Amino acid sequence: MDNFTYWNPTKLIFGKGQLEQLKNEIPQYGRNILLVYGGGSIKKSGLYDQVINLLKDIHANIYELSGVEPNPRITTVRKGVDICKKENIDLLLAVGGGSVIDCTKAIAAGSKYDGDAWDLVTKKAFAKDALPFGTVLTLAATGSEMNSGSVITNWETQEKYGWGSPYTFPKFSILDPVHTFTVPKDQTVYGIVDMMSHVFEHYFHLTENTLMQDRMCESLLLTVIETAPKLINDLKNYDYRATILYNGTMALNGMLSMGYRGDWATHNIEHAVSAVYDIPHGGGLAILFPNWMKHNLHVKPSRFKQLAIRVFGVSSEGKSDEEIGLEGIDRLRDFWKSIGAPTRLADYGIDDSKLDLMADKAMANGEFGQFKKLKREDVLDIYKKSL
Repeated sequence: MDNFTYWNPTKLIFGKGQLEQLKNEIPQYGRNILLVYGGGSIKKSGLYDQVINLLKDIHANIYELSGVEPNPRITTVRKGVDICKKENIDLLLAVGGGSVIDCTKAIAAGSKYDGDAWDLVTKKAFAKDALPFGTVLTLAATGSEMNSGSVITNWETQEKYGWGSPYTFPKFSILDPVHTFTVPKDQTVYGIVDMMSHVFEHYFHLTENTLMQDRMCESLLLTVIETAPKLINDLKNYDYRATILYNGTMALNGMLSMGYRGDWATHNIEHAVSAVYDIPHGGGLAILFPNWMKHNLHVKPSRFKQLAIRVFGVSSEGKSDEEIGLEGIDRLRDFWKSIGAPTRLADYGIDDSKLDLMADKAMANGEFGQFKKLKREDVLDIYKKSL
């Protein structure tokens, strides 16, 4: 286990009816509020009206930025930055899923930066401050509600990068499982894949003596595997939604990865795909992750063996570590397929015509990955296996 310092300043407010807490949280920061949301689902569900009424109750001056994309774009970030600077915004309020929160983080940091917010995403500059922001989560997936990370797309240049800053933790996040009831089946599945993928990114590392961290990761995976099929068949079940919502937050708030550094190569590989084709992030991960696993099984077979036995119940009798690990990978793919996740890039109409372009995008910052450094030929091999 490596030395570490853990710090997470986000106030997590979880449970039914907790939206009322906006009245207590927002006045601490000011009256000029920028409400950030996506394509209008919060209006259909009635959540928008609830938020607006609560903001009016505390006499907030409300400004709005709608239309945040599923893969949030820098053009939308720039619009938000312009509003914040023009209207002297005191607090941003993200109401939506991870994409809305990621966009809000970039707006918050960009509003305190004199240049273009894309500089922060591409790490040409680093945030030295950010406007405060809170979140009302409507989708269990990314964990963005309790971390400082963000992923932003530049559609004009077909680039998509993850970035983060100590200044971009939410001040508070409200998680009411009821607000996820209207999430359709496909988006629910993508969220489940995403949170499991976050755990896998943690799990595959080369640090020794991470016994507790391993068990925490495995516990979360087992809980999701047990709950997900039930939720898919009962989308308005509060207990199932609450379990998945909580697991999504815990998968990427830093709790699982204390004392070691995870891999994170598969996310980079997927970002290149969705930068070119604009596919759902969770769908891309479902396709790519098993193939990343097979490509890297040889690096540390015992790691894959442990996952296969502890999480997927694979029998070890008469099998090599590689055979056990491979069976675990196959069971993961079968599980994701059973809940409705895609298995091939062809499911999104993606062929081999842009593999080189995607590989170039993935390699923009050189070799990557902590479990195994991937070169361009590695990335191409994973893409080809995923067709």
